[in-house]
Amino acid sequence: MPAAGPRCPGGRRRLPVLRWLPSYSLAWLQLDVMAGLTVGLTVVPQALAYAEVAGLPLQYGLYSSFMGCFVYCFLGTAKDVTLGPTAIMSLLVSSYAFHEPVYAVLLTFLCGCIQLAMGLLHLGFLLDFISCPVIKGFTSAASITISFNQVKNLLGLQGIPRQFFLQVYETLWRIGETRVGDAVLGLTCLAVLAGLRAMKNSLPQASRGEPLAARVSYLIVWTSATARNALVVLFAGLVAYSFQVMGSQPLTLTGSIPRGLPAFRPPRFSMDVPNGTIPFRSMVEDMGVGLAVVPLMGLLETVAIAKAFASQNDYRIDPNQELLALGFANVLGSFVSSYPITGSFGRTAVNAQSGVCTPAGGLVTGALVLLSLAYLTSLFYYIPKAALAAVIISAVVPMFDAGIFRTLWRVKRLDLVPLCVTFLLCFWEVQYGIVSGVLVSGILLLYSIARPPIKVSEGDVLLVQLGSNLHFPAMECLRDAICSHALAASPPRSVILDCCHISSIDYTVVVGLEELLQELGKHGLSLAFCSLQDPVLQVLLAADLEGFQHFPSREEAERWGGAEPGGSGAVPFTSTGESSLLPTGLIQ
Repeated sequence: MPAAGPRCPGGRRRLPVLRWLPSYSLAWLQLDVMAGLTVGLTVVPQALAYAEVAGLPLQYGLYSSFMGCFVYCFLGTAKDVTLGPTAIMSLLVSSYAFHEPVYAVLLTFLCGCIQLAMGLLHLGFLLDFISCPVIKGFTSAASITISFNQVKNLLGLQGIPRQFFLQVYETLWRIGETRVGDAVLGLTCLAVLAGLRAMKNSLPQASRGEPLAARVSYLIVWTSATARNALVVLFAGLVAYSFQVMGSQPLTLTGSIPRGLPAFRPPRFSMDVPNGTIPFRSMVEDMGVGLAVVPLMGLLETVAIAKAFASQNDYRIDPNQELLALGFANVLGSFVSSYPITGSFGRTAVNAQSGVCTPAGGLVTGALVLLSLAYLTSLFYYIPKAALAAVIISAVVPMFDAGIFRTLWRVKRLDLVPLCVTFLLCFWEVQYGIVSGVLVSGILLLYSIARPPIKVSEGDVLLVQLGSNLHFPAMECLRDAICSHALAASPPRSVILDCCHISSIDYTVVVGLEELLQELGKHGLSLAFCSLQDPVLQVLLAADLEGFQHFPSREEAERWGGAEPGGSGAVPFTSTGESSLLPTGLIQ
């Protein structure tokens, strides 16, 4: 697939299909069809299972699985990405749509509008403020939450609440009510799925030089392992149908799913209830912070997946175009009763491993979902809930990253704080976990800005060097550090401020420097600047500070101060007299 470059003409940049369609070939078509069919066999059982996670009727999983495939074919810039329902997005929908299809579809429309606006305004940089520890904490907690949510279906328990802690208590309390048929089938499906996954991961690549029988065997095993979800659901459905024919049914079945395609209509902006109507404004207020969390997490998943596979397969993506593609997919999806969708890591991996050449593979996947809705929903009646639960658990368990705790303990322990805050609070409410994790990460970031590393070296003059940029929250800290060290010395000493790491300053910093010059001047001391970058120098010159003096280099400033350049008498200051490079907030 041609690279997505920033210099593409306007039409080709906003409609990426025009980049690869003119050179489309029959060889590409064969690979795209094969990849599309393979992904389709994966998405159909997953869509039914994820609708259960979202707390919606199962057909809504299928309603959410085709529009993204069609839209992304025309607007997406990554050949491998597939859009559709995912475990993470289904969990969020469960929290913010209150198991009401009307809320879920309206949430899809509003999320799409927000994502479109972000793409048009080039606001993708906002995703950078969601740190890796927050993401890992959320996905690990989601893995546990979603998996345990399916234990009730795996064991055939009824009436288990959805709130996590109550769910754990009720499940353990009522473990004696387990239906043997559901438990045996569910655990068997889990074992088969785990075995097929392990088989695929350990399968050696077949080379062209090997005999035909070996290559055919490889293809059969690879296809079986890749389409394992479909095979397990098909096997479980046949078992359930066999019991039905024999007149007994020890399994809990999915039940009837409405046949046919969803009507193409705009989402409803109000909802009828027995005692009246819930207006649009009240529905938006009910969704609350979900209108920020859901679109941001959707964008984060899609862009992260697109970047990962673009890097792996040596092509480029346009992040802002990805936002537009996802926004359009959600807006149009709301017209076919979809709940919010995003990029799926598992199905994208299947797509890439199947050798997809262009986003056209999504057309085949979408068509397969539509065929399932039109003709196969009557067969879905016999799918046991335990089998769908096994599919979900198998899909989300790998999302739990136990190693991240050990890695952060070894690399940077402070990052464990947002990780643990997010991880623990997500068990209470997903939105509290994500928002709290982002806030904690933001506080740690702001602290590092407000308390930058400051190195103070003593000599005939004090040499003060900032270890990072100077922003206005750090100005008071810098002023206190300079005054305390300069005036505490015997005799008091003038100061050289090394500005080599300062790339820009604002008006608050200028005011603070002016006050610092005045305070040192009252004690007969000077403050000189060295290594000023041109933008900073221009601001200071324009401010016309009284007593302002600067030198091109640190050596010239030291000569001004009467010290030997780089002399050995310069010793970084700490409260114990030892060398350090610490935030001044830790130096008293």
